[in-house]
Amino acid sequence: MSTVLRSHGFTNESLGWRAWLDTIDLAQASAEQLAVLDESHPTARVSDYYLFLVHQPEILRQRSIAFNAIMYAPGGMSRAERELGSTVVSRVNGCVYCASVHAQRFEQMAKRQDVIAQVFADPVGAGTTARERAIVDFSIALTAQPDQVSAASVEALRAVGLDDLEILDLIHSVAIFAWANRLMLNLGEPVFPA
Repeated sequence: MSTVLRSHGFTNESLGWRAWLDTIDLAQASAEQLAVLDESHPTARVSDYYLFLVHQPEILRQRSIAFNAIMYAPGGMSRAERELGSTVVSRVNGCVYCASVHAQRFEQMAKRQDVIAQVFADPVGAGTTARERAIVDFSIALTAQPDQVSAASVEALRAVGLDDLEILDLIHSVAIFAWANRLMLNLGEPVFPA
């Protein structure tokens, strides 16, 4: 079991999330909305995030398809490394909820939390290996200054052993969380355990 980390407003604890706007009342939901909730996530029917996004069921369906393809596709970058990239993006963007979820996933898969503690404290320079540092550095750059990412940025990933498919997976992971963080940050707030 992982130790609870709390650093600079971030945590690896399980958090809730509360929408600031109206969510769908399941008793009033259409058959399509209910179907999309069931397709999206096992807890979608009790999650404010999904209950808000299902106002537009087809958009939520497409979001879920994209998310699952990016985060769970076989081959390419390891799941733990995708989760590390997602945690870094969420830390840089200030999305406490997403950072907690993806920190937990990394810890479950990697069976360690040392790099997560580093990312929470300060993502710049975080990583326990050259490969992790390159993943963290690239995730920071693509999040904070995407216009500055260049061929040299990609070569830095190749230099530590990432192949083209792994690099593409990292780019996709960073991109979907750049988007997801902005949804979470603009539509609601994290809820810490009592």
